[in-house]
Parts: sequence; C-alpha cells; structure tokens
Amino acid sequence: MSWYEALEAGELTVRPSVDAAKRFGVSIDRMSVSASAGTPLADVLAAVERSTADVIVLRYPARETTWFAALADGPRRALLADTVVCWALPVGKGRRPAPLAGFSTEVEADVDDELVDDLVADVFGDSGNHYCSDPVFDRSKALAGRQEWARQRIAEAGAVVLRGPDRRMLALAALDQQHSWTEIQLAGVVPAEQGRGRYGHLLAAVEDACTTRRLVVTAQAHQTGIQRIWSRYGFEPVHNLLTVHLVAAT
Repeated sequence: MSWYEALEAGELTVRPSVDAAKRFGVSIDRMSVSASAGTPLADVLAAVERSTADVIVLRYPARETTWFAALADGPRRALLADTVVCWALPVGKGRRPAPLAGFSTEVEADVDDELVDDLVADVFGDSGNHYCSDPVFDRSKALAGRQEWARQRIAEAGAVVLRGPDRRMLALAALDQQHSWTEIQLAGVVPAEQGRGRYGHLLAAVEDACTTRRLVVTAQAHQTGIQRIWSRYGFEPVHNLLTVHLVAAT
C-alpha cells in the first residue's frame, strides 16, 4: 500500500491486484480508505458487495473502530490481517549519527539480485505480512512476492547503498520520490552488520538523497524494533490503519 493510498487519496480506491492474483492463484481486489478520504462505512460495504474477487484486501483508518463488526456481519469471512503504522520526518531534521571514516553512500542503479533477495528475506522473512494471516495464501509465496517486487523496484529506480571501507554493501534502501514526500519502501542492514548502528547511517544517506521536504515510512505494528530506531532518529507516528481480508464463501 502506498503512502498516497494510506493518507492522501480523497476517496475510496479499488483496484485488482493482478500480480498477487497470479502468484497465489486467487482473484484479489485491493480497497483502501485513506486518512483524509472521509468515506462512510455504507460506501465501503457497497464496494464490497460489488466485488467478485475471491479475496478483498481492505485497508482503512484504525480510528474506525465499529467497521470490523459490520464487515464481519456480511456474507464474506472477515479476517483481521494486520495493523500498519505510518511515520514521518521533515527532511533535514533527523538525528544523524557521526560520519564513519571510510564508509560511503550513493544511489546505485544496479544492485545484485541475490543480495536484494537475501536482504528482503532477512528483513521480512520472519515478520511476515498480511498475507501470512490468511490460510488462503501460501506464506513462502508471500516472501517470494516481496523479493520479486524489490528486484523490480530497484531495477527501475536504483537504491541508496551504504558500503564499508572494503566496498562491501552493508545496507540499502529503495525509495519512492513523489512531489511532496519521499517514501522508504524497503530499508535494511545485511545480517553481519546488524546491531552496529548501520541503520542510522542508512537513514542519513536517505535524507541526503531526498528531493522532497518530507520522508515517510510504514511498518506493521508488531515490528517494534525498527519503529524504536525510527523514533530515535526523529520520525513521529502520524497515522495507523487496519488490514482486513474479506474472503468469499466457497
């Protein structure tokens, strides 16, 4: 889910999830209600009724505490899949660590696919995502989807890469640069370098690469470790939303 869909879209958005449908072998519709949409529950229920997909992946503001009961009372089986927390930082306001001698950062257009796959597996392999909450979806295919997406995204737009004195890659981040914000879509430190403060240096490099005034990022609520790092760096939570799977009766 993009930052725009989570916070800025002015209305309910509905679109088929073509790639995920091919991967999992079921038809999927994605529905999103942003923080600013003001969409009433009646409109959401009507959109759910119109959908013919096997699974609807619905994300909506967590403040709408009455919605799940209404969704669960409908003809589809409702599963609470995850909670997403959205964080933001004014660019230039991060609490940057002191520079490290011999370490370098730059935006690189070509990153080895195997390194990307390994990093994605390490960052997301155990934490899962909303697909892992639903037995309709194969957990291993969820990780493979993340890896495929990361390879494609980095091939299209490059990545911010942190390298040590021996030029080994220590960390990387994939960004989505929009007009008013830059979203960190993937960021991680290779396993051998974790716990050594490398992530803060990666965030500083991301700030340097930003072409906007605002840096944004999202995580699942249970990923508290990375959220503590964001908080120490200066990010603040600005929104949260729920993910609900609505599965058609078989």
